[in-house]
Amino acid sequence: MRSTAAFERLEQFHLEPELDVRRVVQRPDAARRFFEKRTEPAGATPTEVSFGPFRLLRTQFLLLEGDKPVPLGSRALEILIALLERHGEVVSKHDLMACVWPAVFVEPANLTVHMSALRRALRDGQGGNRFIVNIPGRGYRFVASVAMSAYEN
Repeated sequence: MRSTAAFERLEQFHLEPELDVRRVVQRPDAARRFFEKRTEPAGATPTEVSFGPFRLLRTQFLLLEGDKPVPLGSRALEILIALLERHGEVVSKHDLMACVWPAVFVEPANLTVHMSALRRALRDGQGGNRFIVNIPGRGYRFVASVAMSAYEN
C-alpha cells in the first residue's frame, strides 16, 4: 500500500518516540481542536477583542475592520489570537509556532510569511498604527491597547 510505504519512510526520520508520525501526518483531531478552541459553553456570552479600528470575534474566527471582514488566512489569524491572548508579553517564535502548527514541524520561515501577511492586513507601521513589534532574538509582542467586551450574535 502506498501510504504505508510513505509512513515507513517518515518513521526513519522519527526522532521523538512519543510523537506518533501517523497521527501527525493524518491529524485526525485537527478539525476537532480547531473548533474546540472557539466553542463557548451553552448560554455563555462570547467576547470580542478590539484594538485600533479592528475587532476580533474569536468564536466566529473573524477579524473585522469596522463592520467589514478583513481578508486574512487562518494561520495569520491564529498568530493574532495567540498574540492577543498574551498582549503586552513577549511571545517566543517557538511558542507561536507550537500554537499555530501543533505537533507539526514547519520551518521558521512559515511564521515569518504569516506574520508578514498579518502585519500587512493590519497596516502595521502605517499611519501611526503600531500593533506588533519584533523583539530581536526573543519573539513578538502585541503592543496596542486592547479592549474586551461582550457582543450579541
